Amino acid sequence: MNGLNDKSTNLHVKVAVFLPNFPLIITYMMKYIIICLLGLNTTALIGQSKASQILPAAYRTEAYLPLLKGKRVGVFANHTATIGQTHLVDSLQKLGINITIAFGPEHGFRGTADAGEKVDNYNDRATGIPVVSLYGKKRRPSAEDLQKVDILLFDIQDVGVRYYTFISSLQEYMEAAFENKKPLLILDRPNPNGFYVDGPVLDTAYRSFVGMQPVPVVYGMTIGEYALMLAGEKWLSEKANTTRDHSVLFDVIKCANYTHDSKYELPIKPSPNLPDMSAIYWYGSTCYFEGTILSEGRGTDHPFSIFGHPLLAKNLFAFTPTSRDGAKEPKLKDQLCYGWNVYADGKEVLKKLNNQINIDFLVEAYQLYPQKDSFFLRPKLDKPTAYFFNKLAGNEELKKQLIAGKTAAEIRASWQPGLTAFKKIRQQYLLYKDFK
Repeated sequence: MNGLNDKSTNLHVKVAVFLPNFPLIITYMMKYIIICLLGLNTTALIGQSKASQILPAAYRTEAYLPLLKGKRVGVFANHTATIGQTHLVDSLQKLGINITIAFGPEHGFRGTADAGEKVDNYNDRATGIPVVSLYGKKRRPSAEDLQKVDILLFDIQDVGVRYYTFISSLQEYMEAAFENKKPLLILDRPNPNGFYVDGPVLDTAYRSFVGMQPVPVVYGMTIGEYALMLAGEKWLSEKANTTRDHSVLFDVIKCANYTHDSKYELPIKPSPNLPDMSAIYWYGSTCYFEGTILSEGRGTDHPFSIFGHPLLAKNLFAFTPTSRDGAKEPKLKDQLCYGWNVYADGKEVLKKLNNQINIDFLVEAYQLYPQKDSFFLRPKLDKPTAYFFNKLAGNEELKKQLIAGKTAAEIRASWQPGLTAFKKIRQQYLLYKDFK
């Protein structure tokens, strides 16, 4: 494997890549054997070897299986960690990898829990592997969890938006790995919002699990690149930053054929309330409504593409949030709401957003809502850092700007100095060709 040495951050990371002179026929033979073992569709997967097809790192088993053979493996994954239609853990077991423990994030290891729902430990029904929840009583593996682990693996599909909690889970997992001196492999996946950078940069005074680091709402990095940045900028725990042994393996296995110009459509919904590309593209713009009195569309067919409230004008789009899988108790449950429906085909949404966050609906909703004193959900402890809206925004400034009647253009202009500074940091950790 090639070494990647960034002297400016004293970061030493080995990134697995295809060997350029590896005989093509042997490569196909290996893939065919793996396909047969996993019971995958041969034509579909071999076809994805074409240069035009994007392959998540999990597909590139020849790049990481040798590092797992004969080892006791701990896997942090959810339902998005797949090779074809098969869960990564199921696939690795079929290939003879000894998985001794699995860890599950928000929504659980198989991705069935509601947003915010705490999940207990259990044994996975399909494999019998013990699953430790990292979105319940604790958020990182303990030293005891890692006693029977020789190497840690991470594979979760991110959506490239700061308040999507899987990057916070990644940070906790990295800290546990480094603090306990366990080798760590990250199987990278394409970022469906990786083709632009936008939004307010988080002020660390507002740090929470929906935003832990000073990055913008849309940060334009794969989860592997983000991991490199966490380590390189020393944004991990003090113990992880100071005790990480460079002789301990820390690898990012790259995707194939991905660049930051790619418009990658997810084959599996990444969580219950991001069911389609419309929601995934709008998420960076409309998740702010979670910190307000308005429904963000949970409990409808199109969460994050539908939003509103019963007190808004009745000539707006009408909808009623109801209890359903993934949103058992949605905000404004069973209440007739009025607002907006921006659901559209993913390509149409891309045209509307034009590579930036849309703040217009938030500005308009605040202006139209009749009871402005109650627009922002009020915490029990009435201080700026306790407001969920401010945690999502990463600052109190956006809330103040809305109250002051600032325009969307004025709000966007205030983001630019922070974005400029972040982009310089981001460039140091990119593994793929950047967008133009």
